[in-house]
Amino acid sequence: MKKILIVEGNLREENQSFSVAGIQTHTESLKDSLAYFTDKLETHVVNPSSDENIDKNIDALESYDGLIWGGSSLNIYNNTPEIKRQIDFMKECQKKIKKILAICWGMQVAVTAAGGEVKKATKGSHRGIASNIEINEKGLNHPLYKNKDKKFNTPAFNFDEVVTMPENSILLASNSINNVQGINFKVGKCNIWGLQYHPEITYNKMINLIIFRKKRLLEKGAFKDENEINNHIKHIETENNKLDKVSRMRELENWLDYLNLE
Repeated sequence: MKKILIVEGNLREENQSFSVAGIQTHTESLKDSLAYFTDKLETHVVNPSSDENIDKNIDALESYDGLIWGGSSLNIYNNTPEIKRQIDFMKECQKKIKKILAICWGMQVAVTAAGGEVKKATKGSHRGIASNIEINEKGLNHPLYKNKDKKFNTPAFNFDEVVTMPENSILLASNSINNVQGINFKVGKCNIWGLQYHPEITYNKMINLIIFRKKRLLEKGAFKDENEINNHIKHIETENNKLDKVSRMRELENWLDYLNLE
């Protein structure tokens, strides 16, 4: 049985508001998705921003076979104490854990910890869905994208993007909004697979997040009005009817296969 660490990227207060609204936390979504593929995982969860004495977990990091670091509503360039704690913890993980799957915010933290840079996206955002992600030639030959369609749509929610990849990174997939949609890089003996989108989250949850964040999204100009929100939700519902569960989660399945390799 493999032992993995799951890192929750959202602050405890955000997760509490999710729960009140009847929405799964990102960690809960991830656990459900993992359980679809295997019941042979021992999982532990930490929250570097909200857990007290997070440093006490550092000595135990070497006992994990892998780590999955999930999404968050934070913006890494805000550089708050809570964000700094996540970056510092990621640096320790990259020293002590050999296999990391970094999803959306997790990828942004991993890239930053390894010397790359993340900024606000200049070509738009992904509001529940990312369209026309295309796997490049290196990606097609990478185990992350085994059995994945070369071009695909997927659940995603992000306003920021990787603008500078860490040294010796391999770009695996892109779309017109974010050049870096899939990435692979190493830090010492740690091998990081990064995704800017969410194979572990359903379109239904993304729709619920849009509704939950409606006021916030309107205030930041992500949508011009409620009519645009409603039309966008209808678009996601249409995509949801086209997508099968295994295809959506293929990257997660492939990482689990990689985790089981000695």
